[in-house]
Amino acid sequence: MGRTLDRLIFARLLRRWKRAAAQAKVTPLPRLRLQRNRARELRTHLDSLIHIADGRLALPHIGTSYFPRPHGTDWAWRPELWRGPLPAPGLSSVKSESMLGDEVTLFHDCSQSELTLRQLRNTREADLAAYGLRLDVFNFDGSFMSLVIDLPPDATAGLTREHIIRTDTIIEVEKPLEIFARLNIQHGPNTEQIVRELPLNEEEVKVEFDLAYSRLNEKRIEKIWLDLIFEAPEMNQVVIRDLTFSRRRRAAI
Repeated sequence: MGRTLDRLIFARLLRRWKRAAAQAKVTPLPRLRLQRNRARELRTHLDSLIHIADGRLALPHIGTSYFPRPHGTDWAWRPELWRGPLPAPGLSSVKSESMLGDEVTLFHDCSQSELTLRQLRNTREADLAAYGLRLDVFNFDGSFMSLVIDLPPDATAGLTREHIIRTDTIIEVEKPLEIFARLNIQHGPNTEQIVRELPLNEEEVKVEFDLAYSRLNEKRIEKIWLDLIFEAPEMNQVVIRDLTFSRRRRAAI
């Protein structure tokens, strides 16, 4: 009964607005002004519903943190930019130290920025992340450009030199490009840095940071962040479809 009533009410409202639209050219102005105000208010709610519904019903699922993890993983994370929609989905003429969301920051030393950052919706069935990040670089007169991802505080909980931190990503580039990943761990006044080149020519783009070879002071770990460093990025487009982190202890020998 309820569904039948809903259909009848919807059909009645639809006929009403169709009639109003058809007669808008001859409707008296005071009534037309009232109809316009009501239509705008209604459109605000309809646009909001459509936007949320499109996101929830599209592939892959928004908010998902699922991704394959190595055996023995004791912590794993996908940044918010790749999980769900950001309030501001993009930036143009991006200045250095501009943030997209709360965890991703772009650094560069260009005198005139011709860089854009934009969050995009992943719709391929193969994608596990709901969103991706597109970086467009046009003329580039700087000497460096890096994308910094701040890891959450729980990434440091219980972290020791027995751990291996792994980064997995799916990256598409318009033309060949070298990208380096630098893991930074601040411990007291010092920062430990480990650099790896991303193997973009391999099927699985992943790098591992073995903390056994670091001088990490386990008792003073404060924060962790990752730099993605782009070499000679001029006139290129980079799409990072996914970016995930995981942590596991080294196997005992």
